[in-house]
Amino acid sequence: MANIWHFLVVMGVPSAITGLLVWWLKRHIDKRDEERKTKEDQREKREENVERLMLMIMQSSRANTVLAEATARAVQRIPDAHCNGDMTAALEKAERIQKEEQQFLMDQGIKHIFEN
Repeated sequence: MANIWHFLVVMGVPSAITGLLVWWLKRHIDKRDEERKTKEDQREKREENVERLMLMIMQSSRANTVLAEATARAVQRIPDAHCNGDMTAALEKAERIQKEEQQFLMDQGIKHIFEN
C-alpha cells in the first residue's frame, strides 16, 4: 500500500507542477491576446475618427468655397464695386481647383472600388 501511495505522489507532483505551468502559460497568452485585440480595436476606432475628421474638413472646405463664390458673385453685381477683374480671376481659379478636387476624388473612388 505504501508503494502505491509513493507511486501516486511521485507521479502526481510533476503532473501538478506541469498543470500549473500550463495554466499559467494559457492565462498569460489569453491576457496578451486580449491586449492585442484592445489595441486593434483602438487602432480601428482611431482610423474611423480620422476618416470622419477628413470628411468634415472636406465638407467645411466645400462650404467655405460655396460661400466665397456666392459672395464674389454678389460683389460682381454691385455697380460701384470696382473689382478690376479680381473677382473674375478668383472665381475662375476656384472653379479650376474644384474641378481638380472632383477629379482627385473620382480617381480615389475608382481605385477604392477596384482595391476591394
